[in-house]
Amino acid sequence: MFFESNFKTGLKDIGKNNLIKNETILEILENVGGEHSNLVGYGALTIEETRKSWILLDWKVKVIKRPIYAEELKVKTWGRSCQRAYTYRDFEIYNSKGELAVIATSKWAMIDIDKKGIIRITDDIIERYKLEDKRVFEEETLFKPTIPEKFTNEILYTIGRKDIDLNNHMHNTYYLNLAYEALPEDVYNDRPYDEVRIMYKHEIKLGDTVVCKYAKINNKHVVVIMNGDNINSVIELSK
Repeated sequence: MFFESNFKTGLKDIGKNNLIKNETILEILENVGGEHSNLVGYGALTIEETRKSWILLDWKVKVIKRPIYAEELKVKTWGRSCQRAYTYRDFEIYNSKGELAVIATSKWAMIDIDKKGIIRITDDIIERYKLEDKRVFEEETLFKPTIPEKFTNEILYTIGRKDIDLNNHMHNTYYLNLAYEALPEDVYNDRPYDEVRIMYKHEIKLGDTVVCKYAKINNKHVVVIMNGDNINSVIELSK
């Protein structure tokens, strides 16, 4: 099932040169995916009834033509593949001229709210989403990150209440915000980055103090977010 929704960029959604921020793109994609899930009965509005919720495992985003301030956007999403333990959702964003502006794919798992663990995605759930064959990227695997051996910059951050989402861990778009904070000044000022890849490995909870470590590898800017010896997330940014 293909699902479509519209979005108009506001002042908080833009950065340099009135261009839409990557954080905003992730927020748009997440919200439209959430609208789709509400429609089929497995969204935020039905968690109390189903006792099930989706958690995000991976993002891969490519900006083809970055939208600008006050632009009317059309967002299209669909589920396309399910491996029982996880499923993929793809996206396309079109600008006001009808041009393809952004493509993205994402990987999700379903959790049992009461048991607090990942569960099998049943045939009933799959049928409700009516998966499509179309994919925006050729490869199936989203992200196999290379962990740098050495880092050139790092910051510490303690998770506050404003960072926590409906699943009681740090909201997925805030990982990107932390990655930007860890960038050296010249790298930060060189934004926007048109290719974003994020792997979520371990959840981050209220009160956790994480270290965000930066390195550059093969023209990619890599930030690893860690809590002690555990890697929570790996983010890659590139032009």
